[in-house]
Amino acid sequence: MILLWEKDVPLSDPQNEFVPYLEPYLLENGKQNSCIIVFPGGGYTHRAEHEGAPVAMWLNSIGISALVLHYRVAPYKHPAPLLDAKRAVRLVRYNAKKWNINPKKIGVLGFSAGGHLASTVGTHFDDGDKKSKDPVERTSSRPDCMILCYPVISMAEFTHEGSKNALLGSNPDTVVVWTLSTHNMVTEYTPPTFIWHTSDDSSVRVENSLLFAMALSKHNVPFELHIFPYGRHGLGLAQDTPYVETWTKLCEKWLESIGFIEKTS
Repeated sequence: MILLWEKDVPLSDPQNEFVPYLEPYLLENGKQNSCIIVFPGGGYTHRAEHEGAPVAMWLNSIGISALVLHYRVAPYKHPAPLLDAKRAVRLVRYNAKKWNINPKKIGVLGFSAGGHLASTVGTHFDDGDKKSKDPVERTSSRPDCMILCYPVISMAEFTHEGSKNALLGSNPDTVVVWTLSTHNMVTEYTPPTFIWHTSDDSSVRVENSLLFAMALSKHNVPFELHIFPYGRHGLGLAQDTPYVETWTKLCEKWLESIGFIEKTS
């Protein structure tokens, strides 16, 4: 367990003593590896176990170091999860040499509400506070790629009401709703992105992924989008769902194409 902050956790709630942390799955192969931080889903009320450790182990199997982020969820609200996500990217980049990680190949991967969090850090990143006394905070929080799996994107039309309410409450500010509808925040500096969804997802509508893909296209950000014709929400690695389970192979090839892993024959 790697604490995001050793002390003075921002927005800490004395009524809820949860301290955000990273669960490491770091390769020990003597190489400088790419790394992906995994954000499990759970509607911002919990973190789904099947979208955490098993995904990190899959990433290890294709030659990528991984860490699972145990970020804050309800009763914590925005911006606590985003602070955790940005800190996680900074912390990994700051410790890159120590953990045998390439500081220019640090990605994020999220499912459902975790996909929203991944897309949020990928559209709300910063270069770090160069005046901070904390060297970690002086480090960039920009991920080098994003993998969004049946993500919540919109906090307005097509949103997942449970995730929205858990993150923003019952009467959120309209400006916050707009800025956290992450397709609105895509720019030419948004990282290259891999997205997949199922067209009949009854919990998080496929329009979420389509909106984000259209925004990436508008700003000429490289992306790959796969919409599978069927499959329930929350499939994770989808090992029990024929056809949809191919998303991991497709993603592996995409990671090869952007230089995160060495190409296989």
